[in-house]
Amino acid sequence: MQVLVTGAGGLVGMAVLGRLEHEQGMQAIAGVRVLAPGNGECEQRMLGDLAEGRVAAGALRGVEVVVHTAARVHVMEESEQDPLAAFRAVNVEGTRALLKAAAQAGVRRFVLVSSIKVNGEVSLPGRPFSEQDAANPQDAYARSKWEAEQLVQAFCEQHGMEWVVVRPPLVYGPGVKANFQRLMRTLGRGLPLPIGALRNRRSLVALDNLVDLLVTCLTHPRAVNQTFLVSDDDDLSVVALAERLARLLGSRSWLLPIPATYLRAALRLIGRAGVAQRLCGELRVDIEKTRALLDWHPPVTVDEGLARTVTHYLEHRH
Repeated sequence: MQVLVTGAGGLVGMAVLGRLEHEQGMQAIAGVRVLAPGNGECEQRMLGDLAEGRVAAGALRGVEVVVHTAARVHVMEESEQDPLAAFRAVNVEGTRALLKAAAQAGVRRFVLVSSIKVNGEVSLPGRPFSEQDAANPQDAYARSKWEAEQLVQAFCEQHGMEWVVVRPPLVYGPGVKANFQRLMRTLGRGLPLPIGALRNRRSLVALDNLVDLLVTCLTHPRAVNQTFLVSDDDDLSVVALAERLARLLGSRSWLLPIPATYLRAALRLIGRAGVAQRLCGELRVDIEKTRALLDWHPPVTVDEGLARTVTHYLEHRH
């Protein structure tokens, strides 16, 4: 079975391709902007720039399943004057172009990697997010992902194509960048962090667990036309995450017990309200539907996932 993966150079896309190369009966195809001969072991096909709203003719020929991981992701320091338009260009219109190409090529199933941010930024205490909750996107990125989900569902149902949507929370694993990498760097240097009083819990998903679920969704008959949430099923407080990472890094964690109310106020004063929300708010997901409907369980524990992440970081840091 030919499976084309978009976002082949990204953390998730690259990991999905790596897994498919070892799956019996699967032929992994990397959907790329520009062909790069000799880069990677699997076949490459040039899709072009999805932000331009078109896909190269014949790129999906013979493909049975598309795993769409390519996206303009959440940007911490936004430079676009119209962020929503920039997100929509890739995440909505790029997805539309890919869907049209998939329908023309006779693709059977379209798997979209979305985001838990479609549900919202903060879950209520004792009420983790579920697939049944009304969408509540709070920023331009989340709105574009919600619009992409709606587009995928409507288009696939109109053209007789199966769809699957997966909404992950924060993904960590070997090669992770951005905030998670910065946290490891700070902890590894033994620098103090004002997060010692943050006991709010947040759901995370190890890269291996997300990839395992995506591969399950390629062929599982009960995944058809369903939305799934995913996590490690072992939520950690901010403090617990920092302490585990520090131990793995072989450093001492200096976590100053600054009350959450003071930390929120300080971050808002310097224009970091979004950071305050992510640090101090609870964001938990319920994966009961994913477990029950697909008979799926995270194959990697939190400790195993964190250990793999830190090992890779230590081996590749500069």
